[in-house]
Amino acid sequence: MKREGNIKISSENMMPIIKKWLYSDKDIFLREIVANGIDAITKYKKLIGVGEAEDAGDELCVKITVDKDAGTLSVEDNGIGMTEDEVENYITRIAFSGAQDFLDKYEKAGGDGIIGHFGLGFYSCYMVSENVEIITKSWDGSPAVHWESDGNSTYTIEESDSEQRGTKVIMHIAPEEKEFLDESNIKKLVKKYCSFMPFNIYVNYKGDGEDKPLNTTEPLYAKNPKDCTDEDYKKFYTDTFMDYTDPVFWVHLNMDYPFKVKGILYFPKVRNTVQLERGQVKLYCNQVFIADNIKEVIPEYLMLLNGVIDCPDIPLNVSRSFLQNDKQVQKISKHIVKKVADKLNSLFKTDRPKYEECWTDVANFVKFGCIRDEDFYEKVKDVIIYRNLDDKYVNIPELLGEDKEKPEGEEGADEAAEAEGETAEDETAETDEDEDKAPVEKAKTIYYISDEKQQAQYVKLFRDEGLDAIKCDTFIDPTFMSFIEYKAPDKIKFARIDSDIDGALKSEADDTDSVIEEIFKSVLNNDQLTIKTEKLKNPDVPAMIITDEYMRRYAEMGQVYGMSEGDTRNTVIVNTSSPEIQKLKDLPEDKQETVVNYVYLLALSGFKALTPDESARFRDLCIQMLKVYVA
Repeated sequence: MKREGNIKISSENMMPIIKKWLYSDKDIFLREIVANGIDAITKYKKLIGVGEAEDAGDELCVKITVDKDAGTLSVEDNGIGMTEDEVENYITRIAFSGAQDFLDKYEKAGGDGIIGHFGLGFYSCYMVSENVEIITKSWDGSPAVHWESDGNSTYTIEESDSEQRGTKVIMHIAPEEKEFLDESNIKKLVKKYCSFMPFNIYVNYKGDGEDKPLNTTEPLYAKNPKDCTDEDYKKFYTDTFMDYTDPVFWVHLNMDYPFKVKGILYFPKVRNTVQLERGQVKLYCNQVFIADNIKEVIPEYLMLLNGVIDCPDIPLNVSRSFLQNDKQVQKISKHIVKKVADKLNSLFKTDRPKYEECWTDVANFVKFGCIRDEDFYEKVKDVIIYRNLDDKYVNIPELLGEDKEKPEGEEGADEAAEAEGETAEDETAETDEDEDKAPVEKAKTIYYISDEKQQAQYVKLFRDEGLDAIKCDTFIDPTFMSFIEYKAPDKIKFARIDSDIDGALKSEADDTDSVIEEIFKSVLNNDQLTIKTEKLKNPDVPAMIITDEYMRRYAEMGQVYGMSEGDTRNTVIVNTSSPEIQKLKDLPEDKQETVVNYVYLLALSGFKALTPDESARFRDLCIQMLKVYVA
């Protein structure tokens, strides 16, 4: 016969689990107990707001007292307090939420600012305490109550003679947890977990008028952006992250619908261009610190920034250290990414000089973000900029000549179409036949340099012919260029300035010279070298070396991952427009050998750093050439 029953939970078995496994870090207990006090004050203010309670005029605050001699740590609030029945309900019934009960009872008071959710936070104090007392008096005038338990299955409860409205939690700290009886340590924990709680928090309050709260009840991120100055943002950054270098710029999040999210994300000044430094994005819920760098809310690449985000709508689990993965969290995450992208686009369009000034500090972050999140790439792809040979910044559309302004009204038409769910792809879907007839454009080669000094010879050739190249000299650029090519394979390809000879560098005359080619092949006698003659416009360069772009990338990738370097076969381009090269034909074989080796090593030194053996050979040849010249 089928029947139903209720699952029974034994407190004797549950309490050891709660003590040891409820939270990932035991110092979180202070956040939980203080947050309960803040909740009690919030409830009291809401009752005042709806006319159910009278304002006594006292400062609503939380006071933490460290008594090392007594071995106690106390957290006291002057909030709503509890009656004896409420203590029985909310304290002795595990996982029964007093916050939810209050919201159900006083629905008209509203739920904004209420932190409690699971009814388990109080028990976190047993992670560090061997015994806990509660002295509480309700706002409604009921007699005060004294409750006490050692965290096992029993407790005592009786009336108290306290006249102070509110609740005081007295934790008798266990002998092995004496670190929580150190005042400086408690102050650090308050700063860590309670910096922005909405009511003042004091440690060892004296009442002499000199007491200063350890928290800021109105954090900058909670204010309207129009009410904040640049100095306000910089000071908040310094105070929050202890970084005395001003951030380059910031994004202020301030959204109330369809979900609430407030915060400030800072782009820090770059300290090391060789690697991506991890930042710190602090997540809060109703001004209560949850954790750093929670990946469900903050995408990995945004964790390179520093920032504070407060989102009351995030679905927390019991420990608040991890989030339930749901669509609301995904929407919040996408909104944060969108706001960052909007900031980059806005600064690029409205204050490009400042954007260019900041680019060095944000470039690696933006590129890394594009690689990790293609939606982010689509939003910022046109504001990714590069320095050219004249140290001027250009973006890809400008490099490709696509930066012409749209005809008036066209941009608005595009936005209207998008609002109706139409896209450029939708509009052209019915014209595939016409597209098939259109000529396929060849991907444009964008030349770049990775080492301006080492590649100076190639840079000079480009400059002399009015050609340009961009500077891609950070560690992330090789990966990022491959990513761009992957995204637009028919539009763009990147080639290092020493990977090919641009047609503009060549003379229109016939550039083949089999005699010169054979001389070089015979002297160098190296199967790993390809010898090729070209008639360059510049006669001052006797020879240069190039290597295939993609073979070089493959070899470099192999070095990074400890694999085989692969085939890095180089090509020696011998410039037949050089008078000195032409005279090779008339020299005896011994002098041809000297000149060819000299020209080769000269070209090699402009291509890469010479090895010790190559440097020694080059020095000997220079001395030999000098003796011939002065003879």
